[in-house]
Amino acid sequence: MRTDTVPWRDTRKPLWPLALLVPVLPFVAWSVWHATDAGWAWWLTPAVVFGLIPVIDLLIGDDRENPPDEAVPALQADGYYRWLTYLYLPAQYAALVLCCAVWAAGGLSWWAAAGLVATVGVVDGIAINTAHELGHKRERAERWLSKIALAPTGYGHFYVEHNRGHHTRVATPEDPASSRLGETFWAFWPRTVWGSLRSAWRLETGRFRLRGRNPWTWRNDVLNAWAMTVLLYAALAVAFGPGVLVFLVLQAVVGFSLLEVVNYLEHYGLARQRTAAGRYEKVDPRHSWNSDRTVTNVFLFQLQRHSDHHANPLRRYQTLRSFDASPQLPAGYATMVVAALVPPVWRRIMDHRVLAHYDGDLSAANVHPPARARLSRSPARPAFPEPPAPAPRSQG
Repeated sequence: MRTDTVPWRDTRKPLWPLALLVPVLPFVAWSVWHATDAGWAWWLTPAVVFGLIPVIDLLIGDDRENPPDEAVPALQADGYYRWLTYLYLPAQYAALVLCCAVWAAGGLSWWAAAGLVATVGVVDGIAINTAHELGHKRERAERWLSKIALAPTGYGHFYVEHNRGHHTRVATPEDPASSRLGETFWAFWPRTVWGSLRSAWRLETGRFRLRGRNPWTWRNDVLNAWAMTVLLYAALAVAFGPGVLVFLVLQAVVGFSLLEVVNYLEHYGLARQRTAAGRYEKVDPRHSWNSDRTVTNVFLFQLQRHSDHHANPLRRYQTLRSFDASPQLPAGYATMVVAALVPPVWRRIMDHRVLAHYDGDLSAANVHPPARARLSRSPARPAFPEPPAPAPRSQG
């Protein structure tokens, strides 16, 4: 009797190139604007990312399949997945140059100009996710590509802080990139922006001082990443005039704010407990919010399988797994980003989920100190009924 088994195949392999749609959207917007002179065309990119994609995400639903262990080595080595992350960068930069030219030409209404800023901000903000994927790898070339992807937003210090700061302190009060239960995004934003920058500088200068070296060198990964931004902005200012610098700064703020709202939702209220030795417990799947929504996982190189990423940062996106122990978001990132911007909506959706994750024990969560009294008096109540528990699946 034949006992051959069919080798596992990545059924989403033809879909992964959809991640490159985002940096193509500005060209679609430009075509519509050029043909019709309609300023609303510059809002197409945000509308697709935060309007159309969440609807499709909801209709298609989740994909909980995990690659089996025996398939992982071949998946990791498959250059197809790697080249998709590489290709995001030339598309990102081409969109940036196009939109700089539009800004420099002038003639846009304030509404169209705001849409142009939002368009490039979304593209460069999502590029930080590509930088995130590349920056975790051992290959030197991919680490430099990560910095290149970060240059348009001026957020090159993320390369240092995320890898050596956030991954060490995640889900603890000491981490500026881990949001706390009861903390609004608008309170989190200044804390994480300033805290991450300060942490990156301390980590990198500390690395040099530990070796008895001067940190003011091009080998400093914060300085060389920031230098890329300076050179990029200078080149664009020469090409399109100094007025483009206003545009570049505005889109950078939109871009890195998009990163930070994603940071906000990834670990909201989750906490690592201290062991008997006084140290924080090891990071595991319970310390990150996950989403198995198919469409947003394809568009974001599976960033939403965040628990496995924190447990195994070197795993490439195509091999990341979903775990039953991970707390689940009720929707994909595109939907949750919008909810996070409206604090009453966010609290109704998320606070009760955090408390449920800790069986109602507020002391086990990472709580925003000013919100502790309110949360103690008024336990969060669910805004929507809980979805049914997922069917058991292999942990791959």
